[in-house]
Amino acid sequence: MDFIAAAPSDKPIIIANDGWFPDIEMSHLRAAMRLDGTVTDCRLVEAVIAAVTSVNTELARWQTKQQLAGYRQLKDVPAAQVNHESVLLSHYRRAIYALTKAELVEHYRDFDSTKSGHQQAGELEPTIDTDRRAARWAIRDLLGLPHANMELI
Repeated sequence: MDFIAAAPSDKPIIIANDGWFPDIEMSHLRAAMRLDGTVTDCRLVEAVIAAVTSVNTELARWQTKQQLAGYRQLKDVPAAQVNHESVLLSHYRRAIYALTKAELVEHYRDFDSTKSGHQQAGELEPTIDTDRRAARWAIRDLLGLPHANMELI
């Protein structure tokens, strides 16, 4: 494994995925999720790997079904196009980005273990829930499922 600098670098960092799902470009993730220099590349890489592992595991059956249908990559699966790109790619990235941010915020106390740090971490709890929900919805959007299952009693 190549050395990853402690602070965010100007060198592009790309997390290689499994070849079927798209690679994750760290600079795009940083910009989309408004992650500043307090999140080191090393910490971000670990959070992205955790998110990719989680989402890919959850989508494994669906991925296999698509591969058996002859689709070589996620971008090849028929779907609507927005900005000249499959919306499935957007849903996938949104799931990865949201889980990554939830993971980083969840471990915010690691940055500051003072009383004010713990108080701030507690205030971020709704953000963690919102990011996890965004990830769930992105996965359900990718699968073509509704955001919620409701049943009348």
